[in-house]
Amino acid sequence: MINEQIRDKEVRVIGEDGEQLGIMSSRDAQKLADEAGLDLVKIAPTAKPPVCKIVDYGKYRYEQARREKEAKKKQKTIEIKEIRLSPNIDTNDLNTKVNAAKKFITKGDKVKVTLRFRGREMAHMANSKHILDDFAEALNEIAVVEKPAKVEGRSMTMILAEKR
Repeated sequence: MINEQIRDKEVRVIGEDGEQLGIMSSRDAQKLADEAGLDLVKIAPTAKPPVCKIVDYGKYRYEQARREKEAKKKQKTIEIKEIRLSPNIDTNDLNTKVNAAKKFITKGDKVKVTLRFRGREMAHMANSKHILDDFAEALNEIAVVEKPAKVEGRSMTMILAEKR
């Protein structure tokens, strides 16, 4: 909220150079802002009393947008990459999948390992858990199991994340 939109009786005012001007009525604060040729901007509406600052509103919005952009730039998004396995996978195929998972984890992504069961394989779900355990064991020096193996419908999933 800026200028006449501020309807509070009393506000805490901060001057253009950052010094506290104290608590005063919003009308008096508006007069001070007008005399300086600037805007009165409410920066902390939840405080008691609300905090208003005397600033150039256009410049304030620009600085705020720049700060948000900088924060967004520094932010790291973590993706979840999925690797699908089947219960009758061979050791060499499993090693290939482990190497792919290593690449993902070293990039900083999490890896969701899915063991998919089809048809008759559903009857032997318990016997196939060792595949996911072997997968986690192969990556134990760079990754940690974030979510242990869990059966969800026709698949068993486990999530691996980078060791801190």
